[in-house]
Amino acid sequence: MKLAEYECGRLEKRRDAIIAAARDLFIENGYERTTLGQVVERSGGSLATIYKLFENKDGLLSAVVFESAASSELLIKKAVAGSSDPATVLHRLARDLRDSFLSNDVLALVRVVIARSVSDVDFARKFYEKTASTTRASLQDLFEHWQREGHTMSSTPFVLIETFLSMFLGDTHKEAITHGAAPQLSPEELDARTDLFLRGAGLL
Repeated sequence: MKLAEYECGRLEKRRDAIIAAARDLFIENGYERTTLGQVVERSGGSLATIYKLFENKDGLLSAVVFESAASSELLIKKAVAGSSDPATVLHRLARDLRDSFLSNDVLALVRVVIARSVSDVDFARKFYEKTASTTRASLQDLFEHWQREGHTMSSTPFVLIETFLSMFLGDTHKEAITHGAAPQLSPEELDARTDLFLRGAGLL
């Protein structure tokens, strides 16, 4: 292995360790109470490496959030694998997105992001560009693929995607704000809600 490749791999491992440590600390302490020194101590990295890779604490939070967004793209690919039927894919995706969005770690990060967005408009915009937009782009490709296959839809892919995602974003924000006080849908009710979307979209 060449020295440059070794150094690149080493830096990538260090980056992953820093993001993992920052994620845990943001969840445990919140954004404001987490210091870069704490991240260094837990990850075994250095301040110089953090500044080199992420520039500052905002950049580190963006990287943590972006990792979570990337996992949503993987869920979409997983739902599509093995079936091209829209109803089958969207039922599977609905269950996976619900489990992912309502996990304790994701909810804790959502609370951090909401608090940070209130005080920093630029962060809010960058958060949307790096996270929500990438998930929407993956779904856009999927719905346009179904259109090309001849599936008739009641509206444009954009409108249907916004409607589909709003169900889970609404659940996530409600749970993040109420800390579990609001009632949650049972698996059967989740399937019924997905069927309602499919019928409205003209896909069932």
